Amino acid sequence: MDDYTIMLLAAGLKGCIGKGKRSPEVLAAALKQHHAIYFVAVGGIGALLSKCVKKVEEIAYEDLGTESIKKLWVEDFPAFVGCDINGGYIYE
Repeated sequence: MDDYTIMLLAAGLKGCIGKGKRSPEVLAAALKQHHAIYFVAVGGIGALLSKCVKKVEEIAYEDLGTESIKKLWVEDFPAFVGCDINGGYIYE
C-alpha cells in the first residue's frame, strides 16, 4: 500500500488507518511533507472497529470493493497516532 499512499497523500489525503509499520519513504517524505497522520488500530478486532464507523462514503475505485478509497465518520474509534506530521513514529 505504501506505493499508493505516497500518491494519495500528494493528491490531498490527510489521514490513513493501518495496523503495521510504514516504509521510510512514506514516513520521511509523504506524511511529514503533506502534513498527514497515520493512525494505528489493533489488528484482529474488526467487529469492534466496525461498530465505531457511523457513516461511509466511497470516494474512488468503487470496483475494488473493500479496497476502494472511503471517507469514514467514526465515533470512539480505538486507534492511536502511529506517525505524526513532525515525523514522530511509534515503532521507533
